[in-house]
Amino acid sequence: MASTRGAKAKVAAVEATPRLTTHSTLIALHIMTVINALLPLVAEYPPNINVVVTASLAVLTGCVRSVKDTPPAESMTKKDAYKFPLMGSVMLFGLFLAFKFLPKDMVNMVLTLYFILLGTLGLVATVERFFVFDGSDDSPHWLKKQREIKIPGPLEPIEFSILEMLLCIPAAGFCYWYYMTKHWLANNVLGLAFSLQGVEHLSLGTVQNGVILLCGLFFYDVFWVFCTPVMVSVAKNFDAPIKLLFPKELASTEYSMLGLGDIVIPGIMVAIVLRYDVQKHMVGRKGTMLHATGSPRFFYSCFVGYVIGIASTIVVMNVFKAAQPALLYIVPSVLVCTFTHAWMVGEAKTLFHWSEAPVTEDTAAEKKKKDDGDESKSDEEEEPQQGVTTRRRRRVQRD
Repeated sequence: MASTRGAKAKVAAVEATPRLTTHSTLIALHIMTVINALLPLVAEYPPNINVVVTASLAVLTGCVRSVKDTPPAESMTKKDAYKFPLMGSVMLFGLFLAFKFLPKDMVNMVLTLYFILLGTLGLVATVERFFVFDGSDDSPHWLKKQREIKIPGPLEPIEFSILEMLLCIPAAGFCYWYYMTKHWLANNVLGLAFSLQGVEHLSLGTVQNGVILLCGLFFYDVFWVFCTPVMVSVAKNFDAPIKLLFPKELASTEYSMLGLGDIVIPGIMVAIVLRYDVQKHMVGRKGTMLHATGSPRFFYSCFVGYVIGIASTIVVMNVFKAAQPALLYIVPSVLVCTFTHAWMVGEAKTLFHWSEAPVTEDTAAEKKKKDDGDESKSDEEEEPQQGVTTRRRRRVQRD
């Protein structure tokens, strides 16, 4: 009896290993990100290395956070992917005109207040992931149960949990510190929170949409950096956490910069490739998400492509002593590394057309309609068979 209980306990421990190990891996990645962010405060940290390590850790952490049990509820469409560079160009040029014709301090104050609100929500969403409450049933812990505040008018009700409300207090305090000091560390913490949330929650829908988006933003970045002064001007004047700052020396006021778009945009491509690997090669396998039998195949190639791309940007920037559009180097590197690997193993077409199949009301209704149709069809097939069986029984009885 005791041996049976021991065997059951061992089986339960093995089954729980992937989930626990994945959570510990996620915690380790966040700790590494925090240590890397704090390092320039206490030691000389070459900004060029800092840029590559910070961007790589942000992408890797966001990708691991993006792997969940259910597909995303909403995702980008092919039309959205085509429109994104155009909409980005309109917004970028609008900011350029605002800084040119309006008081710079007023524009920055409005944008800073807006990003402080977003930063509070971003910090809460980033930290909330680590509060795991194990219960005996499937209902959420009372701290995570959703409450609702109805707003008069056409606006949607606001949903929140007690845990989110509690976390809002320190998050708002941190954002207030950023507003008062504009310290580079506070700026980077908010920027990293935005990056992690973007990579985690933005879904491309299909890998094909990711290719379209990256190619469109490749030309977008090249045009606005090399052909106009717009991108550099907005980056220098925009005093909000839309970029990461890397001090060149201890207590220095000179910084290297990296836009959040150079993390989030390629990051969502790397993330969807990881989710492809998880679904195609890891479902039902034992081990952690990044170390398992049938480990991710294309994720490693895609991530290495990102690291090569961001490192190439730094090298070229130092050689020519001029700002460089990071996507000029990141996009080709990511796509070439990923699809060369996929082509070598005969999976390029499958990867290119893979879809996450987000669950929407329309798809759910179609599935229910199809299931209902299948059930009615099976009932109709069973009725004739029952009739034939009854006639056969009657015939046997007469004989």
